[in-house]
Amino acid sequence: MPLLQLRNVVKSYAAPDGATAPVLDVASFSLEAGEHVALRGASGSGKTTLLNVIAGIVVPDAGEVVVDGTDVARLSEPARDAHRARTTGYVFQAFNLLQGFTALENVALGMLFGGIADPARARGLLERVGLGDRMSYFPRQLSLGQQQRVAVARALANRPKLVLADEPTGSLDAASGAQALALIREVCREAGAALLLVSHDAEVLGAFEKRLELAAINRAPAGATP
Repeated sequence: MPLLQLRNVVKSYAAPDGATAPVLDVASFSLEAGEHVALRGASGSGKTTLLNVIAGIVVPDAGEVVVDGTDVARLSEPARDAHRARTTGYVFQAFNLLQGFTALENVALGMLFGGIADPARARGLLERVGLGDRMSYFPRQLSLGQQQRVAVARALANRPKLVLADEPTGSLDAASGAQALALIREVCREAGAALLLVSHDAEVLGAFEKRLELAAINRAPAGATP
């Protein structure tokens, strides 16, 4: 069985005029354990919604979202949160770091959501991403590239089987973006984690051996997302 399997997944939102705007309509999509796939889509094509549905942050209107043998679409919100903490790491485009906590605390808190307390692993991950001397720094004291590295460390804290990355280089310059992408892929390989990355950047997409167009799997019209 694939690590990730989507079947007949549909998600719509209410448009400003009150009509229903379809965002996702995915008949079938799968990702094998350890596989790295880049998914390209234009702005408003449903990329972030797709990742949020896979992560269990957003519930689809219909369909199955099977992650590591469990259909997360059928779980309650607390159960989805617990399943995500055990199986899935998420590198958000805007990093989503907790501003009142240090780099080390951000990674450690990410581990606690999965019911794990391992300060040594949190420190080791930050050292692995080159921030061994920045553990006590707050996000505002770090560059964007350094914040991205904290986000990567946090996403891998619970040894996830699946890592989702939403435009992970979108806030970075070309050099920092290339470094962040290489780091994400390298650490995922070391951990044996599958990676699903969405982007519209040709250079980012070109770094992947397997690339797909979101339009090839999503039958909903582009431009439907807010």
